Amino acid sequence: MNTRAELVRQKVNEYAPELYKFLRDIIAIRSFDREEDKVIERIAEEMKKLGYEDVHTDPLGNLMGKIGHGSHLIAMDGHCDTVTFGDLSSWTFDPLEGYEDEECIGGRGSTDQKGGLACAIYAGKIIQDLDLNGDFTLLVTASIQEEDCDGVNWQYIVEKDGIRPEFAVLTEPSDMRISNGQRGRMEIGITTRGKSCHGSIPDSGINAVYKMAPIIEAVKRLHSNMTDDGVLGKGSVTISEINSQSPSRCAVADQCTISLDRRLNSVETPEFALQQLRDLPEVKEADAEVFMYRFEGEFYTGKTYPVDLFFPTWVIEKDSAPCKAMADSFREILDREPGISPWTFSTNGVSIMGMYGIPCVGFGPGHQDQAHAPNEKTWKKELLDCCAVYAILPLNYLSIINGGH
Repeated sequence: MNTRAELVRQKVNEYAPELYKFLRDIIAIRSFDREEDKVIERIAEEMKKLGYEDVHTDPLGNLMGKIGHGSHLIAMDGHCDTVTFGDLSSWTFDPLEGYEDEECIGGRGSTDQKGGLACAIYAGKIIQDLDLNGDFTLLVTASIQEEDCDGVNWQYIVEKDGIRPEFAVLTEPSDMRISNGQRGRMEIGITTRGKSCHGSIPDSGINAVYKMAPIIEAVKRLHSNMTDDGVLGKGSVTISEINSQSPSRCAVADQCTISLDRRLNSVETPEFALQQLRDLPEVKEADAEVFMYRFEGEFYTGKTYPVDLFFPTWVIEKDSAPCKAMADSFREILDREPGISPWTFSTNGVSIMGMYGIPCVGFGPGHQDQAHAPNEKTWKKELLDCCAVYAILPLNYLSIINGGH
């Protein structure tokens, strides 16, 4: 008699051509931030075809659909937006047309992270076909604007839609490892101000760029002195942008701003990170302003939802029910022990667990080094493996919380 894992694998293989076609379809639809409407329409079409119920978008534009009617709400999330193409001369194929061979599917978003989303959607179909139902409702979300402001989508889902799953699966690429956390993130600005004058007599003014120069060196020094928390490693800080302002190119700059990408470990707070910069002697000497950016952008629906650009750290214990259920499902399908470690990048977990304490665990097809890179691709075997793992995860979770193991 076939084992459950064998039956699931057989069914996943049966749907493989449809899964691959669906993934290629949504890769081919450009879905940069604030342009997700067309890809949302295509994903909704697939959900309805596969038997999802209550398929709809919320006022912000997130798409969601459900499988089952049980009391335990389990979410599987994948964002459907992508970064831009970057320098097209770095691509060896069209990022929207993509490509497909025996091993891989290529295109922008194939790894980050339309592949994981497609797997989660097809897992719902497998659950129905093989009657892998139980006292759970599976909520699959195609969330938006993650690349521009990770977690803002789920801030809206929790605070405005009033949805709080029991736990959530993040289908971001994980190199076929289980991800149990990530460092937090902040977007910080530092501004120096000077006094403009004609560029032919620069000594008559105060150049804000020159005031910024020692601060740039101080930020570099600060990064090298970050401490390790023993859980997520060292925090980090780097300069991502620099901009200056002056009346013209023939004038001394009267304002200069640098933008910082600050990654936070488990013991660093946003207040600590801001004060750390304000305490730098070079910042004090320049009387510079240190501030946290806010996201004020408009979504594809035309709605705005301003939030601070602070994304909290989160870690889930390896012996927690969601993490154990993911590990059990991995072993059942792949017949080997999973690796468990935090992500290096940021995900929607910053709001799901970081802000709201809803447990989440990550596992998804694709490799992290493909994210945001030219010639992005994902691996077909990983797509099928992840789809199979997702399909048995809800029942394994119920078994654990009901005292099964």
